[in-house]
Amino acid sequence: MALFDQILGALNNPNQQASPDQLSSILGTMQQTSNQQGIDPNTTQAAMSVLGGFVRSALQQQRQTQGRARAEAIVNQFAGTTPSMAAVQALFGMNGQNQVVQAISQRTGIPPQTIQILLPILVPLVLNLLKTGASNSSASATTTTTSRSSSNSVLDSFLDSDGDGQVDVGDALRLAGQFLNQRR
Repeated sequence: MALFDQILGALNNPNQQASPDQLSSILGTMQQTSNQQGIDPNTTQAAMSVLGGFVRSALQQQRQTQGRARAEAIVNQFAGTTPSMAAVQALFGMNGQNQVVQAISQRTGIPPQTIQILLPILVPLVLNLLKTGASNSSASATTTTTSRSSSNSVLDSFLDSDGDGQVDVGDALRLAGQFLNQRR
């Protein structure tokens, strides 16, 4: 899987932000959210897959209209494990948010009201997964002002996919969980 391969590469690269703790935090928040909402973890994973497709489209649009730096800025600003309605709004706006809710509900069977609660939790998790490829060096972030080369290989892989299904966020999270369990 191309996206997870990029995440593994970032884990093995000391110049990138990825760490087992970051992946564990993402997975732990996702598991806790599933438990709190009474949703099967596999259903939450399916919701993350659908959501990942919408995040990809939104970030691609940001990159096309405002440049690569804008897409990276959204990831860097809103990635995390705490809920953020601002992250949802930055990516989807109100109209897009309703479309995301309906699509996830149709694909997973999760009620739309529950998805409304989940979005501010899950969107920062997807962005946090994408942030694993960001540069660890704040010096290079401040001195590199050109958008010639990106400082986030995971985000680039996610956005530049040719639509072959190799960017499934749910699958990447499942593989991350397997990877972390093997390390224990």
